Amino acid sequence: MATKDQRIVRSYLFVPASRPDRIPKAQQAGADAVIVDFEDAVGAGEKDAARAGLAAQLSADQPVFLRINGADTPWFEKDLEICKHPGVCGVLLPKAEEATAVQRVAAAIGRDKALIPIIESARGFDQARTLAAQAGVQRLAFGTIDFQVDLQITGEAEELHYFRSQLVLVSRLAGLQPPVDGVTVAINDADVLRTETQRGRRFGFGAKLCIHPKQVPVVNSCYRPTEEEIAWAKRVLQAAEQSKGGAVAVDGKMVDVPVIQKAQQILADSR
Repeated sequence: MATKDQRIVRSYLFVPASRPDRIPKAQQAGADAVIVDFEDAVGAGEKDAARAGLAAQLSADQPVFLRINGADTPWFEKDLEICKHPGVCGVLLPKAEEATAVQRVAAAIGRDKALIPIIESARGFDQARTLAAQAGVQRLAFGTIDFQVDLQITGEAEELHYFRSQLVLVSRLAGLQPPVDGVTVAINDADVLRTETQRGRRFGFGAKLCIHPKQVPVVNSCYRPTEEEIAWAKRVLQAAEQSKGGAVAVDGKMVDVPVIQKAQQILADSR
């Protein structure tokens, strides 16, 4: 599992905190990270029992992320306590809007664990630059469904283009990893999932939240360079090396420094 200084996670798979027995299966589904969800997946009357049950299941050998309850809920403080467990490698903070809430989570978990604020509201989006600048934040996530509800947006394609672009820009300026895109609710439609995942990648997102194990292979494949991209990158780097700094073209297109850097990034991603 990734922390701030490790590899970039590209697929995150949710598991309800009330069903810790599902964690091993989720960890075998191929996702880069598993998120145990204390927020939306657990009813108000089950929060404490879920927290106690999970504590007995956590393992430092196979650490997980936790999506805790928001800072304005009565469960926030107790959730922070379990986040200190060595079996937790990172925390997702939902409804992130205030820098003070991010700071409280960061102080509780320490700098060795990843912290991912989820942007899910107009206020959260307006404060994205401030949230991204907080110590301990690894990357931002985009809670697209709650965001649409808060802004009364009725579409999830071009209606969210501006907001996606801004979160990518904010992340880059803050030196964070590329942001995490929201869930696709169409569990049984791989074509829809592929379309939405590829869209996120084109916009500059680096990962996606998954709500079912069957979504993981599609998401992983979309964030992996294609064979054609890898072959192109190898041709570019080979041509650049042979030219020894001189002008060179590949596939009829001029190769300059940005093109070389893009090729290097593709090969790095393929590894």
